[in-house]
Amino acid sequence: MYTRLQTARQQWGGTSTAIDNWLEERQQLIVSYCKLAALPPFDKQQDNQLPSQDAILGFCQLLMDYLSAGHFEVYDQIVSQCQENGSDSKSLAQTLYPKIAASTDVALEFNDKYAETGPGHNFSSFDSDLSTLGQVLEERFGLEDELIQTLHNKHSKGSVSA
Repeated sequence: MYTRLQTARQQWGGTSTAIDNWLEERQQLIVSYCKLAALPPFDKQQDNQLPSQDAILGFCQLLMDYLSAGHFEVYDQIVSQCQENGSDSKSLAQTLYPKIAASTDVALEFNDKYAETGPGHNFSSFDSDLSTLGQVLEERFGLEDELIQTLHNKHSKGSVSA
């Protein structure tokens, strides 16, 4: 996930404030995910304990912020620009958006299940749910990057020929 983020920053960093901010949020989300999952370089929880409720809530807040920025800022901008850049860009956006939306559903389910839990909540499927979410986020980042790349290619070609 992090390697993909670095590549995205190298390719599209500085082309749009909205995309730059969104990639920054993606980085925060990835770091928080890795901490929550105790992936290297972050330490494992002692005695295989679950992360604290504060850590889970913090991650869920970052997750919701990232999803919101995508849906309400970046996607609108990308789709609008794709419409200006021709039918093939618009068609790609229309093809990718439902796949991205499906990942939103998984993320929302995770948030609903773990963000606001009280004492006695059953966390027996937490590791499995977190792993599934990680896989879905990885796929989502790839779809988002494909959408941004297509827009960037069209914009770059338009700039060169103008």
